Amino acid sequence: MRVIGIETSCDETGIAIYCDEQGLMAHQLYSQVKLHADYGGVVPELASRDHVRKIIPLIKAALVEAGCTKDDIDGIAYTTGPGLVGALMVGATVGRSLAYAWDIPALGINHMEGHMLAPMLEEHTPDFPFLAMLVSGGHTQIVRVGGIGQYELLGESVDDAAGEAFDKTAKLLGLDYPGGPRLSALAEKGVAGRYRFPRPMTDRPGLDFSFSGLKTFAANTIAKEKKLAEEAGADGVDEQTRADIAFAFQDAVVDTISIKLRRAIKATGIKRLVVAGGVSANKYLRIKLAEMMDKQNGEVFYPRIEFCTDNGAMIAYAGLQRLRHGGDDSLEIIVRPRWPLDQMDAI
Repeated sequence: MRVIGIETSCDETGIAIYCDEQGLMAHQLYSQVKLHADYGGVVPELASRDHVRKIIPLIKAALVEAGCTKDDIDGIAYTTGPGLVGALMVGATVGRSLAYAWDIPALGINHMEGHMLAPMLEEHTPDFPFLAMLVSGGHTQIVRVGGIGQYELLGESVDDAAGEAFDKTAKLLGLDYPGGPRLSALAEKGVAGRYRFPRPMTDRPGLDFSFSGLKTFAANTIAKEKKLAEEAGADGVDEQTRADIAFAFQDAVVDTISIKLRRAIKATGIKRLVVAGGVSANKYLRIKLAEMMDKQNGEVFYPRIEFCTDNGAMIAYAGLQRLRHGGDDSLEIIVRPRWPLDQMDAI
């Protein structure tokens, strides 16, 4: 079975073709980073328009890459949500329309389910059940995964997600969009111990997260250093100070995630961990979680770096799993800007 995956939830247009026998046959991705850089963040209307321009050429390119024609495709999977409603409508409309024209089934896929199953694209994959740490855009969630569609939400962010806090703190440090990766790069030059940031919500039971206060702490720290620099006659905060603040912030986020995951492992007894989403590409996070899981005698799984951010491959894989079990949407085109994982159907 060969499935086209279409991902247009935010600022990447991702198209892929996945086969249950041959694996990933094609992977096309267009990023809108340059388009949104001048605005310091994603502009939803511009994102939607760019998806319209790129989606059909990328589908054609994926078919060429895979050596396929439309007659070789058995189904289409497209991201239904969560995401930006206009961007989602582009992928859903094109995916559903192509499926109707080609007389094949089509199915809307949960974006977060796609991220969670992205490690299944690798050679070494986790067995069910496993714990999933999802750190993607506006989501920070710990999920117990018993199988496809068998998802129990154990904890999530009650305000800013980790990725949002990274981006907002990066802006406070004067870093360009996309802020998260730039903050991580700056943190590599930082020195440990100069600043100590709080580990929010770790002094109380539970697995929920809160990173809004951490962002505020960073803002206050930066403001204090700016004042000291002005009093000393300096032209702003020096590069090393900015790097040390970035390190302390990143260390606090990663340590908070580690603390919560240790609690989840203790509560569930599950020592297989999947980490997915854009923040899962963070080098420091990977190092610290590898150390943690080694102490737990467990194992951690990641998608390759190119599949940490939004992509069509994860949607194609998730779609194939559901389509071959009889999944098929009606002709009505529906998108879900908010779509909790625990509302998914099991297969």
